[in-house]
Order: sequence, then structure tokens, then C-alpha cells
Amino acid sequence: MTQNPWTRQPQQQPGSGPQQPSPTPSPDLTPRGPSAPQHGVPAPAEDQRLPKFAIPVADTLWWVGVHGGAGETTMSLLLPGTRAAGHRWPIPPPPVPTPVILVARTHGSGLRAAQRAAIEWASGVVQGVAVLGLVLIADAPGRLPRVLDDFADIVGGGVPRVWDIPWIEEWRRGEAPTPDNTPDEVFEVLESIYALRASNPADYPAPY
Repeated sequence: MTQNPWTRQPQQQPGSGPQQPSPTPSPDLTPRGPSAPQHGVPAPAEDQRLPKFAIPVADTLWWVGVHGGAGETTMSLLLPGTRAAGHRWPIPPPPVPTPVILVARTHGSGLRAAQRAAIEWASGVVQGVAVLGLVLIADAPGRLPRVLDDFADIVGGGVPRVWDIPWIEEWRRGEAPTPDNTPDEVFEVLESIYALRASNPADYPAPY
């Protein structure tokens, strides 16, 4: 991955001298859910699984949108050097798996699709990917209804980590994501993901 462009620069007051940048807290990279497939998880039916495609080498981070309109292309624009997988699992040759992050919207069908993808990965039928977590992108302004918020917690328990992206009106209007139209919450998500990927870029988190 290229250098992370999503780092807030300290604001300098007019007339003040040079300022030292404030230290940025290190993101917590500890998995909160399972970090590898688990024995005994039944695989979804064939027609409930995501397609697969071959990649020549595990050389970057892939965003796997688990349904149409999930936002995987937007996420690939946010972190240059990463790629959108086209709603498919990118499968490299052994022995090193490729890191992927699932992407879904927070509406009911998006959360159900994320749950199916998480179960598919947890069952062990997807060889060659290392799921680092799930990005949930708000499908509407405001707070999630309680039933969807509770369901999101259940879905998130099946993956190592969950990151939340809020509703951003500028993106809805078709504006390209830039640091100027991106809220602080998204900077925090991107810095966490960048740090996670950079922490061990060759073989995170385990052999193929």
C-alpha cells in the first residue's frame, strides 16, 4: 500500500511559530471476534455463497462488497493502493493468503448478506483469504433502528473487527471522497485499517 493520505494535519494559528504535530494515538488492532475459520460452522448453500476469482499474488488489501451497492469501490478510493473485488472473493495461489475486508450497508438485506459472507468464511470453504473485518456503511442519515442495530452487533460478532462509516451527504450527491468532505469518524476508521494492514503486510494474519 502507498503512504496513508488520511492523516489529519494540525491547524496552525495565524502568527504562531512552527508547531510540532500532536502524537496520534495508536489504533487498537486487537481482534474482537474470531480471526480464523472455526470448526463446526456449516457452509452456506452454494447459491448463498459469493463467487471467487483468481489473483496472481496476495499483494494488496481487497474490499469485498457482499451485495450490490455495498460501497467497496468507495472504500478503494479512500485508501489508494487497495482494490475493489467486485462482490467476489479474490483467491491467490498458496502459500500466502490475501487480506480482505468485507463491506456492507446497514439496511436489513445488507446485514443479512454480511452475515452470509461471514459464515461462508468461518466455515472454511474460502481458502486463501484472511478476513480482517467488516466495514458497515450507513444506508441513511441518523441512528439505526434498534432492530437493525442489534442485528449489526450479531453480525459483527462473527468477524475479527467492525468499522462504522456514517452517512455522508456529499458522497450521496456523487462527490468523490476527499479529505475535505470526509468527517473525522472516517479518518479514524481509515487510520485504523491502514495501521492494521501495515502492521504485517506480508502474511497477516496466518499461513494459507
